[in-house]
Amino acid sequence: ALAPAQRTEAQRAALAHAASLGIGTVHECAGPDISSEDDLTGLLRLAASEPGPRVIGYWAEQDVDKARELGAVGAAGDLFVDGALGSHTACLHEPYADAGHTGTAYLDADAVAAHVVTCTEAGLQAGFHAIGDAAVTAVVRGVRAAADKLGLARVRAARHRVEHAEMLTPEHIAAFAELGLTASVQPAFDALWGGEDGMYARRLGAERARTLNPYAALLRAGVPLAFGSDSPVTPLDPWGTVRAAAFHRTPEHRVS
Repeated sequence: ALAPAQRTEAQRAALAHAASLGIGTVHECAGPDISSEDDLTGLLRLAASEPGPRVIGYWAEQDVDKARELGAVGAAGDLFVDGALGSHTACLHEPYADAGHTGTAYLDADAVAAHVVTCTEAGLQAGFHAIGDAAVTAVVRGVRAAADKLGLARVRAARHRVEHAEMLTPEHIAAFAELGLTASVQPAFDALWGGEDGMYARRLGAERARTLNPYAALLRAGVPLAFGSDSPVTPLDPWGTVRAAAFHRTPEHRVS
């Protein structure tokens, strides 16, 4: 709905705000279901032509050629395997505590595998939005199938990633370490929605909610953690993000 000049001014203001917080690099997770091709290419041109944070772009579509054409470093970002817990669309193995269903699946393991193979062969990063435990299972199975086809070393070297990765079992964490997956996580989610009376507990029940966002276990397993904001879901706030991870509402998940 924005005219091109309005969009450019909004992007300029966003980059200036990021710079004011000490952010030197912005990772823009664009895609056809989130923004537009013009939005991504315009932002990349703006960042390249003016002082300010560097911008790394990702395009969330199962189209490697399109990602490369747009100047993205990955066919990644919010390539949706499922939805979100708040809207009951994150895909779960067991039903929601406050709804009689298990959410929504957008990609299965076969689709994940095909995308990882294509991205690995093209030298691009694959990445997936996966929040629920069933969605993370689909990603793990898909990436493992790709490794079976291409070789584990090639898949690990591509440094594919999972965005959000909130509902993780110990088996998921071990698979992330084995497959070389990066967990791109948002500690502010726990600060906002965690705790005994938070949204996570309402959606999942207190017992399942306590398993979410297990950062300490990921680190112990050797899984790289990338902290982000998912802005505008939660604000750009680098040190607030670090504090949220260090003071996780579930003590066993805290980082030092």
